[in-house]
Amino acid sequence: MTNRIAIFLGLLIALILAADLLFLGGNIPIFLAREFVGFVEYLSFWR
Repeated sequence: MTNRIAIFLGLLIALILAADLLFLGGNIPIFLAREFVGFVEYLSFWR
């Protein structure tokens, strides 16, 4: 991954989180964390 792509992706993620905080109340990080925990539990079942 080049520096240009990494900077673009970082800015894109920051803009999405900022827009979520301003317009939707900041629930996306909490939702993603809960889904990630569920995914990890699902994967641990198959281990």
